[in-house]
Amino acid sequence: MLKDLAFVEMLKRDFAKSIEISKVLVERDDADEQTFQILGMAYKAIAEYKECNKLYKKGLKKFPTSAVLYNEFGELLAMQKDLINAIQQWEKGIESDPEYSSNYYNAVNYYSKAGNIIPILIYGEIFLNLESYTTRTADIKALLLEAYKALYVGENFNKLMQDKRNNNFEKRFLETLQKSISLATGGITAESLTAIRTRFVLDWFHNSTKDDFPFRLFEHQRYLLSEGLFEAYNQWIFATAANPSAYQAWVQTHEKQAANFKAFQQSRVFRIPKGQYYLN
Repeated sequence: MLKDLAFVEMLKRDFAKSIEISKVLVERDDADEQTFQILGMAYKAIAEYKECNKLYKKGLKKFPTSAVLYNEFGELLAMQKDLINAIQQWEKGIESDPEYSSNYYNAVNYYSKAGNIIPILIYGEIFLNLESYTTRTADIKALLLEAYKALYVGENFNKLMQDKRNNNFEKRFLETLQKSISLATGGITAESLTAIRTRFVLDWFHNSTKDDFPFRLFEHQRYLLSEGLFEAYNQWIFATAANPSAYQAWVQTHEKQAANFKAFQQSRVFRIPKGQYYLN
């Protein structure tokens, strides 16, 4: 009840009262992640960054795998323009709990500004499967489409292939994607990306071994391909970002595919096992 009261006071913008209640609660043995989150939100609302920083460190010491607190801490650091440490918190959140969507959202926005294409392609699509119908979905679709476009501009793909900072997963990802590079010569559209990504899925699993980077996102793509839903999936991601009216026209001419994909999407929960963390 006290936690609920602290949250209500924060919504009423009585931050002093919310902080007064929450400070007592976080000292209790039964304090949970949400208690720390509420107090942190109140601190951020009044720009009490120093105390908020201490709070999140204390919370993460008690809950070292809390994706919620990693995300909140990252957002605090971003508010202070400390983006290098902010992305470290979001990455820790992704590694600790790969099913919490907000860390992906913030990471994609960070990498978009930094021009780091690979994590945008991976994290952006994971986010869309975790959080498919929110106001943030359209933002990430647009960033994902722009990242694919940037990948195939000029010598960008070759430069990225030659980047010595790429780890083994990133090298394998790019090498597999390179096999379909000729399909991008006509431009990057929902249709060309469907073809590119279909070839990628087929090549990735043709050359993979049982213990070679098992990855839920790519398994999800393969399932959609096997069920005849992959085109609708790619249209939902890329056509809606490029041209919503064109997407509606596609839906009207592919009613069954669109309906089957929507039914599938609404009937399943996308889950990612821990341990499939390959980008850092």
